[in-house]
Amino acid sequence: MNRNEDMGVMGGGLLWFGAAVSIAEIFTGALLAPLGLGKGLIAILIGHVIGCVLFYHVGIIGAKRRVGAMQSTAFTFGRQGAIFFSVLNVLQLLGWTAVMIITGAEAMNTALDTNLIMLWCGVIGASIMVWIIAGIKNVSKLNSLAVSALFFLSMLLAFTVFKGDASSASASLGLMSSGQMGFGLALELSIAMPLSWLPLISDYTKHARRPVTFTLVSTLAYFAGSSLMYAIGLGAALYTGSSDVVTLLTASGLGAAALLIALLSTVTTTYLDVYSAGESLKTIFPQVNAKHVGIFVCLMGTLLAIFTPMHQYEGFLLLIGSVFVPMAALLITDFYTHPHASSQNKWNLTNVALWLVGFILYRIFIKADLPIGSTLPVIVIVMSLSVGIYKIKREVIKYVS
Repeated sequence: MNRNEDMGVMGGGLLWFGAAVSIAEIFTGALLAPLGLGKGLIAILIGHVIGCVLFYHVGIIGAKRRVGAMQSTAFTFGRQGAIFFSVLNVLQLLGWTAVMIITGAEAMNTALDTNLIMLWCGVIGASIMVWIIAGIKNVSKLNSLAVSALFFLSMLLAFTVFKGDASSASASLGLMSSGQMGFGLALELSIAMPLSWLPLISDYTKHARRPVTFTLVSTLAYFAGSSLMYAIGLGAALYTGSSDVVTLLTASGLGAAALLIALLSTVTTTYLDVYSAGESLKTIFPQVNAKHVGIFVCLMGTLLAIFTPMHQYEGFLLLIGSVFVPMAALLITDFYTHPHASSQNKWNLTNVALWLVGFILYRIFIKADLPIGSTLPVIVIVMSLSVGIYKIKREVIKYVS
């Protein structure tokens, strides 16, 4: 189905703004509270600029080649490499599904003052399945209404968070600053959210009639929504003295509005995760039905949310960064330096080796907690190595021939 021609540019913007408005983004912003408001906001904005630049270019690659996110990796890593990244992507999407469902369920549980986590996990999981079964074409109007409601509720939450008096904020800042976080780590946590969507963006840009406009609007919408959610989380954590998202929503005093934010944001965001899990699996098994896979992933994510501890959040985000930063760097470099590359090669061992170098460097730089973070140095090193190695290869081939 030509989803994006049905959606249009504005529909794409609403889709990605809805993806950004989530409990998970608020929670991640709250983790930056030890930096304080000023440095925290700087880290949020710089991190989102870096992450969204990658988001945009990966989306353009899929849009211009008319392939989904994971299919595009075949041009850079070969067919077997594409399968490898598809498996990793399905696993991260399954993990995201579980994380989103459990955080949404906990927020609903608190908003309604109940002790029914399993029930709310089931309600959210069932709601996501309805979204999948209906499909983005049939629920596009409902999605637009949901995102509009989320925007209004988010503005209300932001006003509630930031209207607190200075003395309360100062006291909370003292409490939150007892934690330890370098600017580099805060930067990486801000980059990580846009990065987590890199393997999905092309699934929605590949059919766009106006590839550049559609991708740009989607990117800007995500940047605005995600930055706002991070800022709300940061401000709420400083205001309440807690980084727990459930406490943040409770302390906001919004009641039913907090409940709607928890339910709508979880459904609109997690729909993208489970649908793209099906799209990724089609890279491995072309005959599978993406909608059926999405339903299965939603069911498994719901069960994981109910029966598995899903709170190793910071480490999960950094693992995503270590996998997808070097992958994106190589996709972008390869696309602009080898635009006519074939997707039929079994392996591109040079790029696979460069990805592994990037993965290792990212893990090393994270431990070193560099002031500039890990993403920028990894991108520069991996891109430079890629250009240098292929230049040497061309010179050798020219010399031999």
